[in-house]
Amino acid sequence: MKRPFVSFVGAGPGDPELVTLKALRRLREADVVIHDRLVPRELLEETGPDTELIDAGKAPGRHCLGQAEINHLLVDRARRRGRVVRLKGGDPGVFGRLAEEIDAVRAAGVRFEIVPGVSAALAAAARLGIALTERGRASTLTLATGADRHGTLPALDWEMLARSEGTLAFYMAVGTLPGITASLTALGRDAREPAVVVERVGGPGERVVAGRLGDIAERARRAGVAAPAVLLVGPTVAAATAPIAVAQLTTAAMSV
Repeated sequence: MKRPFVSFVGAGPGDPELVTLKALRRLREADVVIHDRLVPRELLEETGPDTELIDAGKAPGRHCLGQAEINHLLVDRARRRGRVVRLKGGDPGVFGRLAEEIDAVRAAGVRFEIVPGVSAALAAAARLGIALTERGRASTLTLATGADRHGTLPALDWEMLARSEGTLAFYMAVGTLPGITASLTALGRDAREPAVVVERVGGPGERVVAGRLGDIAERARRAGVAAPAVLLVGPTVAAATAPIAVAQLTTAAMSV
Protein backbone atom coordinates (compact mmCIF):
# COMPACT_ATOMS: atom_id res chain seq x y z
CA MET A 1 0.00 0.00 0.00
CA LYS A 2 1.40 3.37 -1.04
CA ARG A 3 1.68 6.03 1.62
CA PRO A 4 -0.97 8.75 1.21
CA PHE A 5 0.50 11.92 -0.23
CA VAL A 6 -1.07 15.01 -1.83
CA SER A 7 0.76 17.40 -4.15
CA PHE A 8 -0.90 20.78 -4.66
CA VAL A 9 0.42 21.68 -8.11
CA GLY A 10 0.22 24.94 -10.03
CA ALA A 11 -0.75 24.42 -13.67
CA GLY A 12 -0.01 27.99 -14.73
CA PRO A 13 -2.48 30.36 -16.39
CA GLY A 14 -3.23 28.47 -19.60
CA ASP A 15 -0.06 27.86 -21.57
CA PRO A 16 0.87 24.20 -20.95
CA GLU A 17 4.56 25.06 -21.29
CA LEU A 18 4.42 27.36 -18.26
CA VAL A 19 4.78 24.56 -15.75
CA THR A 20 7.78 23.38 -13.76
CA LEU A 21 9.65 20.13 -14.27
CA LYS A 22 8.55 19.12 -10.79
CA ALA A 23 4.91 19.66 -11.73
CA LEU A 24 5.29 17.41 -14.78
CA ARG A 25 6.99 14.73 -12.72
CA ARG A 26 4.20 14.75 -10.15
CA LEU A 27 1.58 14.42 -12.91
CA ARG A 28 3.39 11.49 -14.48
CA GLU A 29 3.67 9.73 -11.11
CA ALA A 30 0.12 10.44 -9.94
CA ASP A 31 -2.42 7.75 -9.12
CA VAL A 32 -5.19 10.35 -9.02
CA VAL A 33 -5.42 13.90 -10.43
CA ILE A 34 -8.16 16.20 -9.16
CA HIS A 35 -8.09 19.16 -11.51
CA ASP A 36 -9.65 22.56 -12.06
CA ARG A 37 -11.85 23.33 -15.06
CA LEU A 38 -9.41 25.51 -16.99
CA VAL A 39 -6.17 23.59 -16.67
CA PRO A 40 -4.56 22.86 -20.07
CA ARG A 41 -5.68 19.52 -21.47
CA GLU A 42 -2.11 18.88 -22.58
CA LEU A 43 -1.09 18.59 -18.93
CA LEU A 44 -3.73 15.95 -18.24
CA GLU A 45 -2.33 13.98 -21.17
CA GLU A 46 0.95 13.71 -19.25
CA THR A 47 -0.69 11.33 -16.78
CA GLY A 48 -0.43 7.56 -17.01
CA PRO A 49 -3.08 5.25 -18.50
CA ASP A 50 -4.21 4.08 -15.06
CA THR A 51 -4.40 7.53 -13.50
CA GLU A 52 -7.87 8.50 -12.29
CA LEU A 53 -8.85 11.99 -13.52
CA ILE A 54 -11.48 13.88 -11.55
CA ASP A 55 -12.86 17.19 -12.83
CA ALA A 56 -13.50 19.41 -9.83
CA GLY A 57 -13.85 22.54 -11.93
CA LYS A 58 -15.84 25.55 -10.88
CA ALA A 59 -17.32 28.16 -13.17
CA PRO A 60 -19.27 31.33 -12.40
CA GLY A 61 -22.76 30.23 -11.37
CA ARG A 62 -21.90 26.54 -11.66
CA HIS A 63 -20.18 24.22 -9.22
CA CYS A 64 -19.05 20.85 -10.47
CA LEU A 65 -18.02 19.84 -6.94
CA GLY A 66 -18.45 21.73 -3.72
CA GLN A 67 -15.39 22.59 -1.65
CA ALA A 68 -16.34 20.08 1.04
CA GLU A 69 -16.56 17.35 -1.62
CA ILE A 70 -13.14 18.26 -2.96
CA ASN A 71 -11.68 18.16 0.54
CA HIS A 72 -13.19 14.72 1.08
CA LEU A 73 -11.87 13.44 -2.26
CA LEU A 74 -8.34 14.55 -1.48
CA VAL A 75 -8.27 12.56 1.74
CA ASP A 76 -10.23 9.57 0.44
CA ARG A 77 -8.16 9.09 -2.74
CA ALA A 78 -4.88 9.63 -0.91
CA ARG A 79 -5.76 6.91 1.58
CA ARG A 80 -7.08 4.49 -1.04
CA ARG A 81 -4.75 5.14 -3.99
CA GLY A 82 -1.62 6.86 -2.67
CA ARG A 83 -0.27 9.73 -4.76
CA VAL A 84 -2.81 12.47 -5.42
CA VAL A 85 -2.20 15.62 -7.44
CA ARG A 86 -4.52 18.55 -6.86
CA LEU A 87 -3.96 20.48 -10.09
CA LYS A 88 -4.93 24.13 -9.80
CA GLY A 89 -4.83 26.89 -12.40
CA GLY A 90 -2.12 29.51 -11.97
CA ASP A 91 -0.39 29.24 -8.61
CA PRO A 92 -2.25 27.15 -6.02
CA GLY A 93 -1.61 29.70 -3.27
CA VAL A 94 -3.03 32.73 -5.11
CA PHE A 95 -6.81 32.89 -4.74
CA GLY A 96 -7.07 29.13 -5.11
CA ARG A 97 -8.68 28.22 -1.75
CA LEU A 98 -5.51 26.32 -0.98
CA ALA A 99 -5.67 26.90 2.77
CA GLU A 100 -8.98 25.05 3.09
CA GLU A 101 -7.64 22.01 1.26
CA ILE A 102 -4.42 22.01 3.26
CA ASP A 103 -6.45 22.10 6.47
CA ALA A 104 -8.42 19.05 5.31
CA VAL A 105 -5.42 16.87 4.47
CA ARG A 106 -3.48 18.01 7.52
CA ALA A 107 -6.41 17.20 9.81
CA ALA A 108 -6.54 13.72 8.28
CA GLY A 109 -2.83 13.17 8.88
CA VAL A 110 -2.02 13.07 5.16
CA ARG A 111 1.36 14.44 4.12
CA PHE A 112 1.42 17.10 1.41
CA GLU A 113 3.58 19.47 -0.59
CA ILE A 114 3.01 22.61 -2.65
CA VAL A 115 4.47 22.90 -6.15
CA PRO A 116 4.15 26.56 -7.16
CA GLY A 117 2.95 27.72 -10.55
CA VAL A 118 2.95 30.86 -12.69
CA SER A 119 0.14 33.13 -11.53
CA ALA A 120 -2.08 34.96 -14.03
CA ALA A 121 -0.84 38.46 -13.19
CA LEU A 122 2.79 37.47 -13.71
CA ALA A 123 1.99 35.68 -16.97
CA ALA A 124 -0.08 38.61 -18.26
CA ALA A 125 2.74 41.05 -17.55
CA ALA A 126 5.24 38.77 -19.27
CA ARG A 127 3.02 38.46 -22.35
CA LEU A 128 2.72 42.25 -22.54
CA GLY A 129 6.37 43.05 -21.92
CA ILE A 130 5.61 44.72 -18.59
CA ALA A 131 7.90 44.82 -15.56
CA LEU A 132 5.42 44.76 -12.69
CA THR A 133 7.94 46.52 -10.46
CA GLU A 134 10.35 49.19 -11.62
CA ARG A 135 12.82 51.24 -9.64
CA GLY A 136 11.57 54.78 -9.20
CA ARG A 137 8.10 54.06 -10.63
CA ALA A 138 6.57 51.02 -8.97
CA SER A 139 8.28 49.59 -5.91
CA THR A 140 5.30 47.49 -4.82
CA LEU A 141 3.00 44.92 -6.39
CA THR A 142 -0.42 44.26 -4.86
CA LEU A 143 -2.42 41.14 -5.72
CA ALA A 144 -6.08 41.62 -4.83
CA THR A 145 -9.32 39.81 -5.42
CA GLY A 146 -11.85 41.65 -7.51
CA ALA A 147 -14.82 39.81 -6.02
CA ASP A 148 -15.83 38.36 -2.68
CA ARG A 149 -17.37 34.92 -2.24
CA HIS A 150 -20.75 36.33 -3.32
CA GLY A 151 -19.31 37.74 -6.54
CA THR A 152 -19.67 41.34 -5.37
CA LEU A 153 -17.12 44.09 -4.76
CA PRO A 154 -14.90 42.98 -1.85
CA ALA A 155 -14.31 44.94 1.34
CA LEU A 156 -10.71 45.96 0.67
CA ASP A 157 -8.71 48.91 1.93
CA TRP A 158 -9.59 50.93 -1.14
CA GLU A 159 -8.02 54.09 0.25
CA MET A 160 -4.66 52.33 0.61
CA LEU A 161 -4.96 50.86 -2.90
CA ALA A 162 -5.82 54.28 -4.33
CA ARG A 163 -2.74 55.82 -2.67
CA SER A 164 -0.36 53.05 -3.72
CA GLU A 165 2.26 54.15 -6.23
CA GLY A 166 2.87 50.57 -7.32
CA THR A 167 1.17 48.12 -9.66
CA LEU A 168 -2.24 46.71 -8.78
CA ALA A 169 -3.39 43.32 -10.06
CA PHE A 170 -7.03 42.30 -9.58
CA TYR A 171 -8.12 38.70 -10.06
CA MET A 172 -11.73 37.62 -10.70
CA ALA A 173 -12.54 41.19 -11.62
CA VAL A 174 -14.77 40.98 -14.70
CA GLY A 175 -18.11 41.33 -12.92
CA THR A 176 -16.91 44.11 -10.63
CA LEU A 177 -14.74 46.18 -12.97
CA PRO A 178 -16.98 49.27 -12.73
CA GLY A 179 -16.91 49.10 -8.95
CA ILE A 180 -13.15 48.59 -8.78
CA THR A 181 -12.34 51.51 -11.04
CA ALA A 182 -14.92 53.80 -9.45
CA SER A 183 -13.63 53.01 -5.95
CA LEU A 184 -10.04 53.78 -6.91
CA THR A 185 -10.73 57.00 -8.80
CA ALA A 186 -13.18 58.30 -6.18
CA LEU A 187 -10.40 58.04 -3.61
CA GLY A 188 -7.87 59.90 -5.69
CA ARG A 189 -6.17 57.44 -8.05
CA ASP A 190 -5.57 59.09 -11.40
CA ALA A 191 -8.27 58.10 -13.91
CA ARG A 192 -5.68 58.60 -16.68
CA GLU A 193 -3.43 55.88 -15.33
CA PRO A 194 -2.74 53.03 -17.80
CA ALA A 195 -4.82 49.89 -17.30
CA VAL A 196 -5.19 46.61 -19.13
CA VAL A 197 -7.50 43.61 -18.89
CA VAL A 198 -6.18 40.27 -20.11
CA GLU A 199 -8.71 37.50 -20.71
CA ARG A 200 -7.65 33.82 -20.67
CA VAL A 201 -3.99 34.62 -20.15
CA GLY A 202 -1.75 32.40 -22.25
CA GLY A 203 -4.55 30.11 -23.35
CA PRO A 204 -6.82 29.71 -26.37
CA GLY A 205 -8.92 32.81 -26.89
CA GLU A 206 -6.55 35.14 -25.07
CA ARG A 207 -7.56 38.79 -25.56
CA VAL A 208 -6.13 42.08 -24.39
CA VAL A 209 -8.13 45.25 -23.79
CA ALA A 210 -6.07 48.33 -23.00
CA GLY A 211 -7.11 51.76 -21.82
CA ARG A 212 -7.05 54.02 -18.78
CA LEU A 213 -8.29 53.40 -15.27
CA GLY A 214 -11.24 55.69 -15.89
CA ASP A 215 -12.49 53.91 -19.01
CA ILE A 216 -11.18 50.33 -18.86
CA ALA A 217 -14.44 48.97 -17.43
CA GLU A 218 -16.46 50.36 -20.33
CA ARG A 219 -13.91 49.17 -22.88
CA ALA A 220 -13.97 45.67 -21.41
CA ARG A 221 -17.78 45.69 -21.46
CA ARG A 222 -17.86 46.70 -25.11
CA ALA A 223 -15.36 43.99 -25.97
CA GLY A 224 -17.44 41.38 -24.17
CA VAL A 225 -14.61 40.30 -21.88
CA ALA A 226 -15.51 37.22 -19.84
CA ALA A 227 -13.93 35.37 -16.95
CA PRO A 228 -11.23 34.43 -16.29
CA ALA A 229 -9.45 37.75 -16.69
CA VAL A 230 -6.97 39.83 -14.74
CA LEU A 231 -6.84 43.63 -14.45
CA LEU A 232 -3.46 45.37 -14.24
CA VAL A 233 -3.27 49.03 -13.23
CA GLY A 234 -0.22 51.20 -12.65
CA PRO A 235 2.52 53.34 -14.16
CA THR A 236 4.46 50.36 -15.53
CA VAL A 237 1.48 49.21 -17.63
CA ALA A 238 2.25 52.00 -20.09
CA ALA A 239 5.34 50.02 -21.14
CA ALA A 240 3.25 47.27 -22.76
CA THR A 241 5.18 47.08 -26.01
CA ALA A 242 5.38 43.33 -26.73
CA PRO A 243 3.92 42.29 -30.11
CA ILE A 244 1.03 40.48 -28.46
CA ALA A 245 -0.02 43.71 -26.75
CA VAL A 246 -0.29 45.44 -30.11
CA ALA A 247 -1.70 42.56 -32.13
CA GLN A 248 -4.47 41.63 -29.74
CA LEU A 249 -5.83 45.01 -28.69
CA THR A 250 -9.53 44.77 -29.42
CA THR A 251 -11.39 47.12 -31.74
CA ALA A 252 -13.33 48.44 -28.79
CA ALA A 253 -10.13 49.35 -26.98
CA MET A 254 -8.69 51.16 -29.99
CA SER A 255 -11.74 53.11 -31.06
CA VAL A 256 -12.26 55.32 -28.04
